[in-house]
Amino acid sequence: MVPKFSPTLLGSSRFKMDQKTTGTLLELAAKSLLSNELAAIHALDELPRALFVPLFIPAFVGRHKEILKAMVRVWPFCCLHIGTLSVQGSDYDILEAMIDGLQLLSAQNSSSWGPKLRLLDLRHDPKCSIICSEMKTTFSSCSWSCAYSQNSTLRTEEAQHSVRCRGFDNSESEPHSALETVELLVDLSLDGTLRTQQFLSFLQSKVRQSSGSLHLCCRDLVIDNISAHRSMLQFLDPRCIDHLQVNQAYLRKVNHLVAQTAHLYSLRHPNIIFTYFVGRHFQTFLNGLGKLNSLQELELSALFLGDRLQRLLRCAGLRNLGSLVLPPQLKTLNLPFCSLSSIDVTILSQSSQATHLRQLNLSHNQIFSEAYEPFQTLLERASGTLQHLEINNCLLSDSTLSALLPALSHCSCLRVLSFAFNPITMPVLTRLLRHLTSLRELKHVIYPIPVHCYRQWDVRDSLDRRQLAEVQAQLKAMLQAVERDDMLWTTHSA
Repeated sequence: MVPKFSPTLLGSSRFKMDQKTTGTLLELAAKSLLSNELAAIHALDELPRALFVPLFIPAFVGRHKEILKAMVRVWPFCCLHIGTLSVQGSDYDILEAMIDGLQLLSAQNSSSWGPKLRLLDLRHDPKCSIICSEMKTTFSSCSWSCAYSQNSTLRTEEAQHSVRCRGFDNSESEPHSALETVELLVDLSLDGTLRTQQFLSFLQSKVRQSSGSLHLCCRDLVIDNISAHRSMLQFLDPRCIDHLQVNQAYLRKVNHLVAQTAHLYSLRHPNIIFTYFVGRHFQTFLNGLGKLNSLQELELSALFLGDRLQRLLRCAGLRNLGSLVLPPQLKTLNLPFCSLSSIDVTILSQSSQATHLRQLNLSHNQIFSEAYEPFQTLLERASGTLQHLEINNCLLSDSTLSALLPALSHCSCLRVLSFAFNPITMPVLTRLLRHLTSLRELKHVIYPIPVHCYRQWDVRDSLDRRQLAEVQAQLKAMLQAVERDDMLWTTHSA
């Protein structure tokens, strides 16, 4: 016989318990239920709303698939987010079980207490709670609901509300009205692995079976190979995407995908294949960037921009000469391996984006082969916002770094500085440390191995490990002397 769950004791006002005691009792109750899967599933019919979240968390952490599936089926709130809970690559089984629990046709459940779940959010988000506060509004949509796709619950609900306001209520004749739709939020990484392919096939099958009552919304999409995932890309709604990363692709294929999006916040292309800053494909790319008004993060790699960065910041090919391509308040700009020159740094330092940048990566560009003044100006203009700076392997010399010290010392928001693989000597490195310890926000510095640690500069097999250990010990002692144990200095060891 399956034991029945009774909330009488926990809900009685005669028991005066502090928060710690209550939390302990809830943990014990959840542990007791989860130890008997069948009992836990049957107990859900009588479980008070207030106890769903305390039970969901240990059920998820403990990977109780059948219990999670049953909980989703009778979830009494309009939304369910995994939020801060950890999701690993092996957790597809857990995610599939939760999706299986969705009641896509609420009309099948005649109970007035029937499922209220309208949005299932399977994205890891440390800023999101398991459930959102239920606001008294015209619509019952969660604040995380999709706002851009025409197939979203919010858009469908607004359309139905508009029809009703005009006196044409035809919801009874529609088997899948807006009140019956469910939104599924996921982040997808199309990496080509067998398990990922199985999960993608599962998603496609569920959406097809829903006959329009399930809206799949992918916010963060990572693609290893566009050609290998053509069918899934046709299946997804690109208007939902706000973070897009394409790891390797020809620019023309990237253009086709970007053209279908409209509200990208982040666009990353770590490895564009053999692309020069010429030709119609690049002009199409620039025109597409000019339409992304919400773009805040841009990463381009292996794009040969030498002496032509101005065209990326301002595109003369658009209707109005000199109109902006990148939004003026761009926060992240990563351009490694782009053949940038000091002329490009000059252009960037004079741009409207310079005063808003929080993250800048100009690594693997010979930007210090000529004058350092353009980069100095860039640091001065970005000093009020810059938090993350990478200038690895940029031909940064002792004299140039010494000249940049005053500007670096004024970057009061700087948290991460990386300048590895540059020919710097130990005296200049220690001088830099003394200057940077005054930056209270700076917590992590990735520095180059000083040249005296090599028998031949930057040749892997010529590194003297004993010399490197002495450098590390000296820097650590200097940090302790000025009470900056919170500042970590590390290096890319050979």
